[in-house]
Amino acid sequence: MAELGPVPWPPAPIRTERLVLRESEARDRTAFIDLYASPEVHTYLGGAQPRAELERAVPAIPGRRPGAFVIEHDGAMIGSLTFVRRDAERPGHVRPDALEAELGYLLLPRAWGHGYAAEACAAAFAWCAGALPGEPVVLTTQTANERSLRLAQKLGFAEVERFEEFGAEQWFGVRYP
Repeated sequence: MAELGPVPWPPAPIRTERLVLRESEARDRTAFIDLYASPEVHTYLGGAQPRAELERAVPAIPGRRPGAFVIEHDGAMIGSLTFVRRDAERPGHVRPDALEAELGYLLLPRAWGHGYAAEACAAAFAWCAGALPGEPVVLTTQTANERSLRLAQKLGFAEVERFEEFGAEQWFGVRYP
């Protein structure tokens, strides 16, 4: 996974009706640890990481890099959203040079089922269109992750292919600007 750059960073906070997408701050560290340690969040991502290990490894200001947003609701972090460059060695590409902008998002279980992921992604696409004009965005999720598949389709991603990776069947889709 390569950094998104070069893009102007950090952007001004992005506000939606209910959310703020912003750069990470020190106050988000505990929520990041909760996110990475959650078995529910990581059901389709290889499993949760041990909390004690995360307490040692997570920096004071986690996730601070171009393309990484904190999703905030009512003043508290409820998840994260990232754009990274998809590694050329991985399966699934739509451009000959690979390195497409790949969307990723994680929300704490208490934030599930409220439409926050769709709202955050829609706002992030507007930022991406300005930062990376004309670029397609790709997304990969396990085919077993029905919630993520429904969201991908709702967001306008079209299936390109399916392949085996990380011991499971993956769905790979693209969203063109």
